[in-house]
Amino acid sequence: MKRGFLLIDRGSREREASEELEVICNAVKAKGNYVFTEYCFLEVEPPYIEDGIAKCLKQDIDHLTIVPYFLYPGKKVKNAVTDVMKFQKDTKVKFVVTKPMSMHKTLINLVENRISSTIQENNITVPKMNIDVLIIGHGSKDPNAQMSMDYVVDGLKENYRNVSRCWLEIEQPDIAEGIKNCEKNNPEILIIVFYFLHEGAHVKTDINNDLLPALKNSSIKNTYITKHLGADEKMVDLILERAKEVENAN
Repeated sequence: MKRGFLLIDRGSREREASEELEVICNAVKAKGNYVFTEYCFLEVEPPYIEDGIAKCLKQDIDHLTIVPYFLYPGKKVKNAVTDVMKFQKDTKVKFVVTKPMSMHKTLINLVENRISSTIQENNITVPKMNIDVLIIGHGSKDPNAQMSMDYVVDGLKENYRNVSRCWLEIEQPDIAEGIKNCEKNNPEILIIVFYFLHEGAHVKTDINNDLLPALKNSSIKNTYITKHLGADEKMVDLILERAKEVENAN
């Protein structure tokens, strides 16, 4: 069986996003036994979905595994799946579409790795059970977004003193309220997780525009920020696990 692989990202104008997707696709190809791997964007920047599909169908394949690369289920994922399946009727190549990256144990492990790396890099000697964690997500109108974030929060709670979440926009609590809620618990150490796939404008600028003033106005003394989720080995594992779920079922 000759199988190709297409990763669909939301889209970003930041160079780092495309670079990370290149790294991920190369790692997936090396570990996943695909004839080739490619990525495309739902919106914002080319290559768009039609470009990605056209490139894939020029390859000598009979199956194409398509991965919506999103942290939350919702409208964007539905749009990506709808857009890509429009092309199925025009080809004999069999399309299979995975679930997004949400609601999976490996995602919890990835966030845990980000926290552990931050602890190690900053020589934090406080036991994990005495550390508080705040996860900052983007926010979505889809109720499943909160559910998927709560899945991660709940999966981390047994390892830390307190684990909570807040949102950059759209949903509540926002970042300012999230920091206030953490402050009430009087944390000895607060580790803040940037729950974003790419180092785009949100990670570089938007979060800090809200986070830095909120921290300055709080009494929390020891705060540390993780890297975004990005091109992590665990993310590659998660993508491959999602891919194998649908490939084995077809």
